[in-house]
This record gives sequence, C-alpha cells and structure tokens, in this order.
Amino acid sequence: MGDKLKEVLEQGVYGKPEIKPEEKKLFLSTFAERVHLALTNRQVRHRGMYDKAIDVMKKEKDVHLYLNGDLGYSAYSNYVNEANKHRVAFTIINDSYDTPIGLVLASSKALPESRPSFFIKDEQYQRDMED
Repeated sequence: MGDKLKEVLEQGVYGKPEIKPEEKKLFLSTFAERVHLALTNRQVRHRGMYDKAIDVMKKEKDVHLYLNGDLGYSAYSNYVNEANKHRVAFTIINDSYDTPIGLVLASSKALPESRPSFFIKDEQYQRDMED
C-alpha cells in the first residue's frame, strides 16, 4: 500500500495530527505566537479588570477573546461585557484540560517575536505559577 494511501486511512481512523497540541491546550485553543495578552485564572477572578485587556480590545482590530469556562461566568463576565462593547468576538473554552490560563486575547495571525511579554507578572500571576 502506498504511503499516501496509508496516511489518508490513518487520518480517517485517528483524525488529522494537530500542530502544537500542548501549547494550544495551555493557551485556550490558540498558539502562543498569536497572543497579545494572557491572564491567569487568579488574575481573571481578581476584582476589577486589567487595563491592558481593555487597551488591547480597544486598539487591536484583529483580536479574539478566549475564556476558560472552568472559571464560571461571574469570574469573567466583566471581560465579556467589555468585549461586546468593542465588538470583540469571544469563545468560552470548556474542555477537560487543566491550564493556569484564564483569559487570552489573541490575533488570527502570528505577532512579531519582538513584542513584550504577554503576561502581567503581578502577585496573582506569581501565585498561579507556584501552584
């Protein structure tokens, strides 16, 4: 049997191989190279909103909001309301993967590698990274 035919049959049985599956699990179904901002679960649950999240939603045209559905709506409802205000599409990710990430604002394309860190490394971030 030809290699191409074998590959097609295997994809029919097992599905197409995924690119960077661990990275996509960590960043709520998107790639790190597309991320403008990532907040940890504690940061999302923390009272108020991060100014950087609001700035990204206001300024970036090609941005999508991904939310960790394990947090519960009350934890991220303020971000959903802000996204609606700026016409930013959002997706609530409900899968069985354990991730410390609670919110991701990402582009549909890769961003420049020279961009600053997409994490806000405050006390809430440190506590989530210790767990």
